Amino acid sequence: MSIQIEITLNGKLKKLEVGPTQSLLSALRDGAKAKEVKDGCSDGDCGVCTVIMDGKAVNSCLVLAPSADGTEITTLKGLGTKENPSAMQEAFVNCGAIQCGYCTAGMVLSATAFLEKNPSPSRDEIREGMSGNLCRCTGYQKIVDAIDSAAKKQQ
Repeated sequence: MSIQIEITLNGKLKKLEVGPTQSLLSALRDGAKAKEVKDGCSDGDCGVCTVIMDGKAVNSCLVLAPSADGTEITTLKGLGTKENPSAMQEAFVNCGAIQCGYCTAGMVLSATAFLEKNPSPSRDEIREGMSGNLCRCTGYQKIVDAIDSAAKKQQ
């Protein structure tokens, strides 16, 4: 049995056929061909699959695709382009917070949603706000630096 849902993905309306227990992650990657959404753990532990759904950062592996019907979803491709990156994307590059790059999309999306709620965070608040995203390469300092830099630039 499949269910038809409509989502707005990076500003474009998409109609997808999904299964009743299919994850949003799978629907985005397989149905919408949004390969920028990565699959890390499939358990909600790493944050690699983070997307912004109706303004909130969510682990797409934990969201059932049918429950996303009618929502607005932003992936990394919806934030900016190579020619015109978002402030967060630019900060991650400038601060060297993108070593292997596997966690980067989830980190950038989580950080973007975090700054929407807390536009002037302390470094401790940044660390707490990003606690759901894991990185095996950077040691997190450069990620905190990038988010701090983006916050200051947006003020």
